[in-house]
This record gives sequence, structure tokens and C-alpha cells, in this order.
Amino acid sequence: MVNKEKLFSEFQAPTTQEWLDKIEVDLKGADFQKRLVWKTNEGFDVQPFYRREDLANLKTPEALPAEFPFVRGNKKDSNEWYVRQNIAVDSPKEANAKALDILNKGINSIGFRIPKDLVSAESIEALLEGILAECVELNFRTCACHALELAQIVSDYFTKKGYDKSKLVFTVGFDPIENMLTKGKDVTAMLADGPKIVELLKDYPQAHVMTVHTETLNNAGAYIVQELGYALAWGNEYLQQLVDAGVDVDLAARQMKFYMGVSENYFMEIAKFRAARLLWAQIVKQYEPKDDNSAKMTINATTSVYNQTVFDSYVNLLRSQTEAMSAALGGVHSMVVTPFNVSYEKPTDFSERIARNQQLLIKEESHFDRIVDPSAGSYYIEYLTDALAQEAWKIFLKVEDEGGFLEAVKKGIVQDDINATNAKRHGDAAKRKEFLLGTNQFPNFTEKSDGKLPVQVPTCGCCCEAPLKKLETTRLAADFEALRIHTEETKVPVAFMLTIGNLAMRQARAQFSCNFLACAGYKVIDNLGFKTVEEGVDAALEAKADIVVICSSDDEYAEYAVPAFKYLDGRAMFVVAGAPACMDDLKAAGIENYIHVRCNVLETLKEYNQKLGI
Repeated sequence: MVNKEKLFSEFQAPTTQEWLDKIEVDLKGADFQKRLVWKTNEGFDVQPFYRREDLANLKTPEALPAEFPFVRGNKKDSNEWYVRQNIAVDSPKEANAKALDILNKGINSIGFRIPKDLVSAESIEALLEGILAECVELNFRTCACHALELAQIVSDYFTKKGYDKSKLVFTVGFDPIENMLTKGKDVTAMLADGPKIVELLKDYPQAHVMTVHTETLNNAGAYIVQELGYALAWGNEYLQQLVDAGVDVDLAARQMKFYMGVSENYFMEIAKFRAARLLWAQIVKQYEPKDDNSAKMTINATTSVYNQTVFDSYVNLLRSQTEAMSAALGGVHSMVVTPFNVSYEKPTDFSERIARNQQLLIKEESHFDRIVDPSAGSYYIEYLTDALAQEAWKIFLKVEDEGGFLEAVKKGIVQDDINATNAKRHGDAAKRKEFLLGTNQFPNFTEKSDGKLPVQVPTCGCCCEAPLKKLETTRLAADFEALRIHTEETKVPVAFMLTIGNLAMRQARAQFSCNFLACAGYKVIDNLGFKTVEEGVDAALEAKADIVVICSSDDEYAEYAVPAFKYLDGRAMFVVAGAPACMDDLKAAGIENYIHVRCNVLETLKEYNQKLGI
């Protein structure tokens, strides 16, 4: 017999106010706004919980997959995406061999970066030998000044091979504005080639030409809302130029492709891709296309380089894995997982294999490719989607008021905005307001660089014009890495924890101090505790310590700090772990070094290096 009784029917669902009242009780007088409300960098606040009533005025929950405005994705039968790997073409024959190899290892999309001196029919023949173009996605990119030539060569090759044009999924990327942002060169004249390439490839229904590389902004430290807002303005700039040049709007919109980065902010990145499709569809709609499907946004996602690190580099795998999950759940067209070691060396066969497998893992084992937009209906993600859309739209309108994205780039408005964010994030990392696990927080105490040095990405040297402002693309960990490598190459000081007094406080402060000082590569020596400061100082000197850090409770510093400082008598640097109430008295006694949570970690460590002659 089936029991039709509804479980929990006797319980009344609590109201939002009842939840808030309960939270107030649990907070025991603490400020709700300060403790539980997340003030994001994106310009809006996130509450600790959301309910159905929070979505009452939103239209996104009513959307359906593969239907305008495509907030829920471009497909309705699956969440399949292309697993892509990029290949830098130094030799067409070698690049072809690599492509054939990885196509048998789970890749179904290849990106070829072709230098200008290899843009020729012979190179393309060699590059695509043995590759059945109808079965994989192909992506070609070269210097913007040779893109038209490359498009013609690729088209001729496909014609020669007799391929069915409707089955070919490929991109010949053309994005001169990216050159302006990254190289500071005005290449406005090249924009005239855009309509020519689009018209040249108009008979290929799944071809893409005009590409928007906001992954560049992501790798320069842009906040999510900045990348989203500028992506819309950037795409609209190209779309407007194509339409003004007489290109049919459906063709122009169909051939647009967005290359976006993915940062570590898991849920917000999912919402970013949903909001991007929503807003782009609305922009295209204003051009009055004949087919709503022309308003679909095609996105290739690439996991970030900005948060990758040289030290504790396997943590990069954790970062890129969650980023890949965000992109997949966000419904992207294709994805590139950045190998974990790109910050310090050319990717190896091992790191590229792991990067491929990171995507295959979430497809073949976690089945992320099965369900369309699984985050739909989540009160939290629906709220984030709407909030990001609103804030990004403000940026889009601001850029339009400046005369469009191209004009904003020429004026340096975009570069100034992103560079200011980059500077702020570096400052936040220095103060550990933004964490990089293994670099500025919980570093590996015993790790050495072993010759690993940050690498610089080479840039194209053509297309020289009048200089413009450029994006600063220094990775977030770069300052700490430079400090740590310098310390390692010059002198590694020994930092000794003089732990004394209250057990809990001395252990907590010793751990904090070890993590703090190890960020510069110092050798740290922790201890179980000493009965007297004299015993601790003697042990420190026996260990040949350059720095002695006294670790105790605030109350006990008044008793221990000055005697320890005097007994040490300048034989090593003396540091107090914490900011005790008696700090003024300690300073009066000559103690000048303190480390605590309000310190600028980077600047403090630089200062210590200077004092130690490093």
C-alpha cells in the first residue's frame, strides 16, 4: 500500500524574517552586515542565504535552454563542449604530428597559433595532413595583418579537399584591438580587413572570424564584472563596424566568437557565462537580425594564468580544475585548461596530458556534459546572474558614452581601469586580503625554486604604430616569487620561534609567524616551548638564528618580551608575533619589529631582507 502522507506537512515553513531573527540570536550581538554579508569586488553585496521570494522580479528563471535570450545555454539536448588544446606552430610538420597525437587522446578541438612567416598554402597543407576537418574543430590565428591571407589559404584548402562547408567548424581569428591592449600599438587601419574576412567565409555556416579576447583582461587581473562589461562593448564594437561596412547582421553576429578567461570565483564564474549570453543576445537583438539564433554567444573559456604560481605549482591544478568546472557548468562552446607549469616553463608532455585529462575527468567521470544548465533555479546563482548582468551593463553603457570600445582603448580608459584593478589586487595579495595558497599563505617551508624562473610570453613584433597605453599582465604571485627567489639566491636566513607562556597562544602565533616568514623563503624553526626566555634565546643562537620571534599571549609579552630582547642583545633580529596592548612600552624599550594580521606581508619581508643585508 502506498503511503501518500506528505512528510513534514505539520511543520510551518519559516519566513525570511524568522531566519534573520534566528541569525541575530546566533551572532550574539555581532554585526550582521560585517560578519555575514559578502561585499564583492563586482559592485554588489551577497547575502548569506536566498529564498524563492528573492527571484520574484527576475525573468531568467523562466528561460529555456536554446531559446532567446540563451541565458540557459545554446543547446537543449546536452551540455557538450569541445575539449581544446592550443599548439604554437614552429614547424608545420611537427605541429601536425602533435595534433594527430592529441586527437587520439581526447582532444576534439585544436588551436593553431601560426607565426606570420609560416602563413602559406604549403604550411597549411603540412599542418592539416591526415586531419579530417569535418570531425574536429579547427582554430587558426596569426598576426592580425596576415589574417585575411590566412583565411583565403584555409578556405582554398577546404575547397581543394572537397569538404562539405556545412560540416566544418573552424575559426580564423581576427582581433586587432587585442594588439592595442597588449602591445600599445594603434592598428586601427587593420580593422578594414574584418568585413573582407567575414564575407570571404560567409558560405561556412559554422565559421567564426571576429574574436574578442577578454581572456587578456582576465590575465591582467580584471574583476569578473569588468571582463563581462568590456566583452560586451568589445563585441559590439566589431559588430557595429561590420554592419556599417554592409555585412548582413545575421552573418556578422554568427561569425563572432568570445574568448573569455575563468578565475577561481566558482559560482560567480558560472553566473558570468550565463549573464554574458543574456546580455549579448539583447545587444544583437537591437540590430534586428532575421533569426534569433544569430544572437547566440559562442564562448571559448580558458583557465586563468593570473593566479598561477611558480612555487607549490601543483596547487595550480586545483585552481584550474575548479575553473574548468565553472566553465563547463556555465555552458561554454569550448574550453582550454592551462597547463599547471606555464608560469615557469614551456608546457611538457606531462603537464599537457594532465590538462587534457582535467576536462575529460569532468566529462567522462562526472558527466558535466550531460545536463544543460544544472545551476538553473538555484536562488543564489540566479541572483548572481542578474547582479552581474546589471553591473556589467553599467560598464557597457559607460564605454558606449565614451564613443565605443575602440575609442575607449585609444584614450586608455580600458587599460587604466584594468591596471588599477591589477594594482589593487597586488596590494591585497601583499596584505593577504587575497590569498594565493602556497605563495602568500601556507607556503611549503622546504620548497626551493630549483632553477624555476617566471617566464615571459613572447609577443609579435609587427604592426608597429603610435604607442598607446598597455595592460599590465604581472601575475598575482609575481612579487612574492621575486622576493623568495632573491632570498634563495642570496642568503636564506633562519627564523627561530621562541615559544613561551600560554600554550594555545604561543602555538597559534608560532604557526602564523612560520607561515609569514616562509613566504620569503626563510628557514623557520618551530618549538614546543621554553621555560625561560634565556633558555629560548640560547637555543636560538645555537641554531644560528638570524631572526628570533617571540611567540606568547598579549598579556605575557609585558613580562617576557623586554627581558628576551635584552638578553639577545642584538645578536639576531628580534620580532614580536602580534600587536599587543603594551606595544608602545615595548617600542620604548627598543623593540621595533612586529608581525600580525594587519601587516603588509610583502613590504615587511622586504624590510627584513634589507635589515639582514639580503
